[in-house]
Amino acid sequence: MNVSRIALVGGVAASTVLLLAGTASAHVSVQPVGEAAKGGYATVNFKVPNERDDASTVKLEVNFPTDHPLASVSPQPVAGWKIEVTKSKLAEPLDVHGKKINEAVSKVTWTADGKGIETGFFQQFPLSVGQLPEDADQLVFKALQTYSNKEVVRWIEEPTEGGEEPESPAPVLALTAPAADAHGAAADDKGGAEEKATETTASSDDASSSNSDSTARVLGIVGIVVGVAGVGFGVLASRRRSA
Repeated sequence: MNVSRIALVGGVAASTVLLLAGTASAHVSVQPVGEAAKGGYATVNFKVPNERDDASTVKLEVNFPTDHPLASVSPQPVAGWKIEVTKSKLAEPLDVHGKKINEAVSKVTWTADGKGIETGFFQQFPLSVGQLPEDADQLVFKALQTYSNKEVVRWIEEPTEGGEEPESPAPVLALTAPAADAHGAAADDKGGAEEKATETTASSDDASSSNSDSTARVLGIVGIVVGVAGVGFGVLASRRRSA
């Protein structure tokens, strides 16, 4: 096999690997803008790539988890898409800031007004969601992607314990640790400031005490010098009278 043939075979193999890697990674996913902290609110983007050469994506349905319902879901308008928010009754009401919530968003649907997501392109669908659960490390959203040729791809398989990615994985939102309590931080800052103020006052007192001691010493030395000078003057005057 000559050098040119080896290069050709290597190039074909590399192209095949890249093609398969691109196909495996091209699925509906969800990512937060910044962090999605437990117990807080977040903005998330559902990223939808088009995987077909002969059809465009014209519809996306995202189903929300029922085990951790979200009381607040607000979609951001997307040019060229209609948005429908579906709510469902909850088996148990949610307590959000002291208010009982009896229903939560169960599904959000985006439907294209025109061509949708064409071949070689992707689209992001932003949502503001909350309040995120405090007792979960992730949220799983099952999604359905519909193409213009009526094909429906179901991204609904949940991740396995072994860490291997399913063939049609559902979008998974990873949750981070809760944000620090701002009031607690303020209290700590206040405490630190008071401690620093106490240290400064103590230092000032020490400095004042040191200055007072120095002044007393100087005055004492001056007094001794004056006293010695007075004694010498008296002795000299006495001798002159005697003479």
